[in-house]
Amino acid sequence: MLTLLRIFGVWLLLLAMVAAVIDATKSLAGGGAWVVTPMGDQWAALSPESLAAAKAAVEANVGAFLWDPVITTILHAPTWVVFGILGVLLYWLGQKRKPVEVFIN
Repeated sequence: MLTLLRIFGVWLLLLAMVAAVIDATKSLAGGGAWVVTPMGDQWAALSPESLAAAKAAVEANVGAFLWDPVITTILHAPTWVVFGILGVLLYWLGQKRKPVEVFIN
């Protein structure tokens, strides 16, 4: 289980690097102005149907309060930041725990 978390964390970190390279390439091609692609725009460009389905599922199963303040904030964040944070978090959770030695006198 821990190995799967680490592998998935590494894949998310690689996706974050790819998204950062894409933004950097757009910035260089655009004359040097910093370009940041939000996660929601990236998702809408790749698969607008799944974005609409995710919104409908969250609003139907959990409630509209979760979609509007929480998930829309995440979708407005840069893609590389979202994938980077998730990748680091999953990699950290998948680390092997070091045994703790307790010495009692």
